[in-house]
Amino acid sequence: MYFHSIPKLTFSSPPPCFPGTRHRLEDAPPRIVEHPSDLIVSKGEPATLNCKAEGRPTPMVEWYKDGERVITDREDPRSHRMLLPSGALFFLRIVHGRRSKPDEGVYVCVARNYLGEAVSRNASLEVAILRDDFRQTPSDVVVAAGEPAVMECIPPRGHPEPTISWKRNNIKVNDRDERITIRGGKLMISNTRKSDAGMYVCVGTNMVGEKDSDPAELVVFERPVFTKQPVNQVVLADDTVDFFCEVHGDPTPTVRWRREEGELPRARFEIRSDSSLRLTQVRAEDEGTYTCVSENSVGKAEASGTLQVHVPPQIVVRPRDQITAPGRTVTFLCGTKGNPPPAVFWQREGSQILLFPVQDVAQSGRFSVSLTGELTITDVQVEDSGFYICQAISVAGSILTKALLEVESAPSDRVPPIIRQGPANHTLAPGSTAQLHCHIMGNPLPSIQWEKDGQRILGNDGRISLMDNGTFQITNLQETDSGLYTCVASSSSGETSWSGVLTVKESADSSAAQTTEPFQLPGPPHKPIVTDVSKNSVSLTWQPNAHEGGAAVTSYIVEAFSQSAGSTWQTVADNVKMETHTITGLLPNTIYLFIVRAVNAYGLSDPSPISEPVRTQGRGAALDHRQVQRELGEVAVQLQEPAMLSTSAVRVSWSVDRQSQYVQGYRLFYRPVGGNWLLQDINSPSERSSVLSSLLKGTEYEIKIRPYFDEFQGKDSRTVVVRTPEEVPSAPPRGVTVATVKQSNASSISVSWEPPPSDRQNGIIQEYRQVWCVGSGTDNHTRHHVNRTVDGNTLSAMLKGLVPGVLYQVEVAAVTSAGVGTRSQPVSVLFSESHVSLAEQITDVVKQPAFIAGIGGACWVILMGFSVWIYCRRKKRKELSHYTASFAYTPAVGFPHGEGSGLNGRPGVLGGGMGNYPWLADSWPTTNLVHSGKEAVNCCTANHNSAERYYNGKTSEPVYTINCSGEAKNGTHC
Repeated sequence: MYFHSIPKLTFSSPPPCFPGTRHRLEDAPPRIVEHPSDLIVSKGEPATLNCKAEGRPTPMVEWYKDGERVITDREDPRSHRMLLPSGALFFLRIVHGRRSKPDEGVYVCVARNYLGEAVSRNASLEVAILRDDFRQTPSDVVVAAGEPAVMECIPPRGHPEPTISWKRNNIKVNDRDERITIRGGKLMISNTRKSDAGMYVCVGTNMVGEKDSDPAELVVFERPVFTKQPVNQVVLADDTVDFFCEVHGDPTPTVRWRREEGELPRARFEIRSDSSLRLTQVRAEDEGTYTCVSENSVGKAEASGTLQVHVPPQIVVRPRDQITAPGRTVTFLCGTKGNPPPAVFWQREGSQILLFPVQDVAQSGRFSVSLTGELTITDVQVEDSGFYICQAISVAGSILTKALLEVESAPSDRVPPIIRQGPANHTLAPGSTAQLHCHIMGNPLPSIQWEKDGQRILGNDGRISLMDNGTFQITNLQETDSGLYTCVASSSSGETSWSGVLTVKESADSSAAQTTEPFQLPGPPHKPIVTDVSKNSVSLTWQPNAHEGGAAVTSYIVEAFSQSAGSTWQTVADNVKMETHTITGLLPNTIYLFIVRAVNAYGLSDPSPISEPVRTQGRGAALDHRQVQRELGEVAVQLQEPAMLSTSAVRVSWSVDRQSQYVQGYRLFYRPVGGNWLLQDINSPSERSSVLSSLLKGTEYEIKIRPYFDEFQGKDSRTVVVRTPEEVPSAPPRGVTVATVKQSNASSISVSWEPPPSDRQNGIIQEYRQVWCVGSGTDNHTRHHVNRTVDGNTLSAMLKGLVPGVLYQVEVAAVTSAGVGTRSQPVSVLFSESHVSLAEQITDVVKQPAFIAGIGGACWVILMGFSVWIYCRRKKRKELSHYTASFAYTPAVGFPHGEGSGLNGRPGVLGGGMGNYPWLADSWPTTNLVHSGKEAVNCCTANHNSAERYYNGKTSEPVYTINCSGEAKNGTHC
């Protein structure tokens, strides 16, 4: 509490006087011996502010609130405040309202006698409050057993601030439990138990009383717990296997099964009543992990078991027949699978010797078998020719396969060696040293021989040496050393040569003869790609290397190799300026390989990677049809998801597994769903993408691809579906026509149309939009438009309540998800006035507000006259009189006949609010829509290409004049 000192108290009424008082020695001034204390009291409750004073004579006590004297029952018997003999201020009840708070404030008591006065300390009286509404009521909580639960509550506003307690099922929550904490209005329960569930109420308490919140429920569930889990199992193929799964929880959990590696075996699995999973006639592809998933509203549990199926051994990679040359190394592949993995061994047909993996070299000699089952034969001899058998065996069975090895002196299945960098031209001085480089690559590693002027160089000259990296070195050069030096790289698959001129002369500047550094040469181009193949030519393209070396690339050299054309690489094009070139003069039906080199001022680059084998067109007599079809059938083309380039173009990409030499190109098929297939040929076997253009917009297409060789066809890829984006229709609806219909004395127009051409709809038509145009005013400056839409399957619409003599125009546009398309040319409609019947005119007059008001006024006058007649009759009862009241009333309906009159004398058709024409918007101005006389109004645009869709010009379109008393003009009918 805070006490405020009052240095000088100013009272609103004068202090009492003490007349006739004499000062006595025993008299003493007033002194407060008991000061009032601060109070907080509930509204309507009694309260007492104590104050006790001493003095002689006995002081008189008065009370002041906020500086104003307090009126007690002594001054006003009706006052609820009483001044007790002790000086205390007693309140019969505390008065406190929303606007009036007379008892709340700061009080002081003042004690006086003739010697002076004494003032007590301040005492505040405050009224306790406790509102009804909780600022935050607790919410229902659902937790799993063992998890913490928190319920939050903010009590109602009150003074003093209410304290919080909690009740569960109407019993106070015991916060002595170490799991339960009540702090700041929050009830926190750690490690929730099932017994903690129930209805909880937050209780806000202060001296006013208690307030209970709405109850909130704490629900304690139990997560799923397995009582029996699936276990790992090993079974034989075609057996039946059961995976068990038992679980409990609250609420009762659901149980489902899934396979981690894919779907459960279709038609061969069963989930039984005890939630176990049964698989019948298991196969090798059923192997995997099977998971029992149990789930309820508070948790999820999983348990898994693996299934292993013993299956007989299978050969997945078969060894292929090979033809090789003596002295080479050959390897036969033999990939197997099975469960358990089979043991693999090799045997030569007719021999009793078995070859196992990691066999002792002393026993196997030139033959060895790897851990993966590959048979390798080194230093092949002619007598090694024959069949070699690969056998796989396990507890589930055995299998074997064999391949033929033919040892010939001239093998044709290898690429000749490639010389990466050969000897360059040099001019050196006598006595210096020459180094001629020859860096080679090939499989098997080629051997190197050097020739001078076509003659093999023998190593009997001490100045000549051949280094390990193939470099040929001549020291102490002599002029006789000048000549053409050729590096010949040879292996069993062929040979390749590269020549350079060495010139030795006295005038040569040895200091200028410096070896070109590797970084000065350009980098090798990227792998050449075949873009087109014909009978005698192949088109190549390649990407340059980012590293140009010490100078810019000036040209390219293309080399080719074919077994049919010889056993060496041949230069088929040089001084090629572009990164694309067509090689001509090739043999038909021949397989070629290509490499490309870049050229700059310092020399040639290393060769590019070898291109994919490409066979020129034209079928030779020796072509094996069955071999072509078999290899072509093994080619697997994987079509990827198309990439959208525009609303009418997509890029289709694919990858190829098990490429074959007989792939001449690809045929790309595409069609709108349900339509006829269209074809696009790709003539390059190395191409991996193509663009389909000129597609219909907003159309779903099916796409697939197929490899081919001449008339032979490979397998189709999977079919992918792509939908081109929609655009607004590029053509308007066709055949817009109008017809009139009579309905309930009101004229109506039926408009019909046909969809735009299918190739210009650019998507699915969702709706059709009609734009109606009506104009008014002699100068045609006022125009009104109405937009109406119908579903895309609806090809007609009706417009009701048309006005004769007014020219209407209608345009129709198709709408897709991309927006509104092109509108049709306006169709104009003019109703003649002759078909308006007398009944319609009378109906229009009756509907006018002026006519209705006139009828109402007439009825009122008649009623008043009848009342006067009754009054007069009663006043003159002596005689009977009959009064006939006649009234003349002219309804307030005008029928103007001059200029500006509506519709040739019809009153109030559009000037009266257009009540008969509900198709007109309420926001339209109530103006006559007809020119003076009978001139029709036109407000729609005739120019559909302008930015302003409407203008006030005259239209040149045909006007449908409708007169139902006769025949309609321009083909329109009633």
